[in-house]
Amino acid sequence: MIVGQQDVVDCVLICLLAGGHVLLEGVPGLGKTTLLRTLARVLQLKYSRIQFTPDLMPADIVGSMIIETSAGGAKSLRFQPGPIFANLVLADEINRATPKTQSALLEAMQEHTVTSGTTTHELEAPFLVMATQNPIEMEGTYPLPEAQLDRFLMKSIVSYPSRDELNRIVERTIHRDDVRVEPVAGREDILELRAVCREVLVAPHVQDFAVDLVLATQPEQPQAHELARRYIRYGSSPRGAQALVECGRVLALMRGRSHLSIEDIRAVAPAVLRHRIILNFDAHADAQTVETILPEIIRSVAVAAA
Repeated sequence: MIVGQQDVVDCVLICLLAGGHVLLEGVPGLGKTTLLRTLARVLQLKYSRIQFTPDLMPADIVGSMIIETSAGGAKSLRFQPGPIFANLVLADEINRATPKTQSALLEAMQEHTVTSGTTTHELEAPFLVMATQNPIEMEGTYPLPEAQLDRFLMKSIVSYPSRDELNRIVERTIHRDDVRVEPVAGREDILELRAVCREVLVAPHVQDFAVDLVLATQPEQPQAHELARRYIRYGSSPRGAQALVECGRVLALMRGRSHLSIEDIRAVAPAVLRHRIILNFDAHADAQTVETILPEIIRSVAVAAA
């Protein structure tokens, strides 16, 4: 169903098995919606899509209390669940909603619960939110604050397809072959896989590498990389170190191993750390971005570890 974009597919699968959420950034028409809808079909999970707009209210996401009238005329309140009550939730263009609405979604992501009045409702596991944001047409949008970005386990950049991939997409449009999607697993399989991922062994030197990598992004730390001291205002939070190990464990299992390696952490590090780093004014003045600074920091820490 998806042509190319293997890194993005792996990123979403890693977040699903690690129990986190994923943020995708890319221009329209690159298959972000198709990816999650297809994933729901092959895993037989409940899927819902929320189109974020400036007039979207928190109740439109989590649900609200409605008044019901019985046959005898008696009135009672009943909670009507919103679209957040699904296993796979697509939050389309999350930066177009107001901060109040964004907070309602992010609270459910963090706590895996929704509170209505005095009642708390549990969200069924597995629960994955895939939020998308459009890097163009930023007028009238509400960018996610850094503290809320930190709640996403990974952030993946959806790149434009290559010439060959674009040709394959056009060929599929011309021939209009109906691709049959067969279920490959179910809810219980996903929960079992999550338990297996937590059993992946983490050696002390690999854990040290993850910690060193996070400390290298902190400009005030003695272990800080030279580029971090010059261009980074705030480095990764401790959640970044946790995410490196969690995502690395899943990737190790996907690669057929029961132990975490430094290469696994290097592979997931860009998606785990890119949204947890805030650059300073000097970086913008020197035309530096996270995508130019982070690979050099990762390479430097890996060389030191070797």
